[in-house]
Amino acid sequence: MLRQWNALARYPDFLKLFTADTISGWGSSISTVALPLTAVVVLDASPLQMGLLGAATFLPHLVLGLPAGVWVDRMPYRRVLVLADLARALLLACIPVLAVLGMLAMWHLYAVAMLAGVGTLFATLAAMSFVPLLVGRAHLLEANSATVQSASIVQTIGAATGGALVQLLTAPIAIAADAFSFLVAGLTTMWIRTPGVVASGAETSRPLAGEATTTNNPSRQRLWSLVAQGLRATVADPILRAIVLSATIGALAGQMQSVMLVLYLTRQLGLAPGVVGIAIAVSGGAAVLGAFVAGPVTGRLGHGPTFIAGGLIASTAGLVLATATGPLPLVLGIVLIGQVFAGGGPPLYAVNQRTIRQSLVAPEMLTRINATWRFLVFGAQPVGALLGGVAGGALGLRSTMVVASVGMLTGVAVAVMSPLRTLRTLPGASGT
Repeated sequence: MLRQWNALARYPDFLKLFTADTISGWGSSISTVALPLTAVVVLDASPLQMGLLGAATFLPHLVLGLPAGVWVDRMPYRRVLVLADLARALLLACIPVLAVLGMLAMWHLYAVAMLAGVGTLFATLAAMSFVPLLVGRAHLLEANSATVQSASIVQTIGAATGGALVQLLTAPIAIAADAFSFLVAGLTTMWIRTPGVVASGAETSRPLAGEATTTNNPSRQRLWSLVAQGLRATVADPILRAIVLSATIGALAGQMQSVMLVLYLTRQLGLAPGVVGIAIAVSGGAAVLGAFVAGPVTGRLGHGPTFIAGGLIASTAGLVLATATGPLPLVLGIVLIGQVFAGGGPPLYAVNQRTIRQSLVAPEMLTRINATWRFLVFGAQPVGALLGGVAGGALGLRSTMVVASVGMLTGVAVAVMSPLRTLRTLPGASGT
């Protein structure tokens, strides 16, 4: 770990990006607890409404995910990040204000979740494409490991903080901390000196050789031509194709489980909001451990096998949670074990899918392929959220946990049957 930070210390702009991401991640992890508790405890949301809330968060990835990659390339990454952070700060601040005024309703949560999701989409695309420019390809594994480690730590701290704030101040007021974190993150990002321009406006609006320009709207034609290039590049490469397909299936099924988790813990198992915050914090603690061992495990097993192992561990969490019954101490023990699996697995595949993608793809294509990733993987999540809401009402919360885990295991099976099974070293970027 010391060697990792010694390498990254030479890149001050990356450290600023890392700091901003850590601050906003802390706030977002508070909302991970506070937003669904606002819906469940304050607004008495039904399983279907919880599914709709989860869908609203990820709907922008489905609707805007593909063209967003082209749009982000037309602005400096730093500017995209600052605007996205400040916009999310303003949006999230609306929830505690409306709650204090006694005007908060479910549709407000839907609207804020969806619009904040737009900001998250643009910020994530910019950040993921920014990192290779800031640290170079030789240090991508270290940079991605540091980012995931930070996310895991702040998720733990933020979830515990969120549970405590909900107990002390109510769930809507706790979300004010998330709004403040985005404000600070945006101000921090302003200090990055590298603007992060990959493709100029001229380059992204000029047609390719042999491309027709006789339509009434050549800019729109050019936009979708660039989008199509990203889609083709993703599907054509067997490694990228396997990662995306496996992750898309896993994300859809995982979101079915995720949107029902707070409802399952509070209504099915009868846990108090503070205990729910602790359970989510335990998942974050396991994610910290997973993030710190991701590098060494990858060095021993290789990138593809570690990706698969992470998916397998995460997929068993719902099966464990579904067995929680009996006396309260036994229920708590089972929940904590399930949350360890839920938190420990994702860093193993997150670090590797990101590093493989950034290493395999040439810089001029990276944002568009990242956008294709967000469209497919995160675009599947509103579908999964809606399916989770419907299944939670029709099958019951416990059965939904099992069904979702089976779906996640299907995604793991796709990866096992692909070239990822034997991918141990990083491929070179095409075109470089």
